[in-house]
Amino acid sequence: MSQDPADLPADWAAWRDRLDMDAYDERWARLAAAGVDPHGEVAFVQAYAPSSVLDAGCGTGRVAIELARRGVEVVGVDTDPDMIAAARAKEPGLPWVRCDLVDLTLPGLFDVVLLAGNVVPYVTADRRAEAVLGCARHLEPDGRLVAGFALRPGWPDLAAYDAWCAAAGLELRERWATWGREPYAGGDYAVSVHVIGG
Repeated sequence: MSQDPADLPADWAAWRDRLDMDAYDERWARLAAAGVDPHGEVAFVQAYAPSSVLDAGCGTGRVAIELARRGVEVVGVDTDPDMIAAARAKEPGLPWVRCDLVDLTLPGLFDVVLLAGNVVPYVTADRRAEAVLGCARHLEPDGRLVAGFALRPGWPDLAAYDAWCAAAGLELRERWATWGREPYAGGDYAVSVHVIGG
């Protein structure tokens, strides 16, 4: 089941209305052509040497496709049908699932569940805790939930996110300011790594 686009947060709707998916993908290609690695999230995740990753909120598939190219088993999930269609068109051999994170019921567990690109703030406010729970229940016992998102007025703060993780049985293991692992000391972006508590 996918969330009705009409019920998605206004911030997401505004961003999505402005988005030209071809231009969005071309941006990453231009960075790569200029010698800039556009896959910071991939390098971050690879440091944990996962064999499997769930790219939750995969968008047009950039991260999932690069992870697969580097030998990681990956599944991409997004609620937006156009984004899933774009991802599938780029890499039809990968599993792409259109589904809301709240309703996520995939058959396997993953070493890493990745929420990159402001996925958490773009979930409707009253469904964020359930979305985190949906991701947590797809983790291997020693797996990691990795989420990077901007911190700005009206969006979730880290205390709220940590509370949703705690309610899902997860505890904070690491927090960074960037995908390049710059130490977090406050600021407007954070990458958080949570693990199953116990």
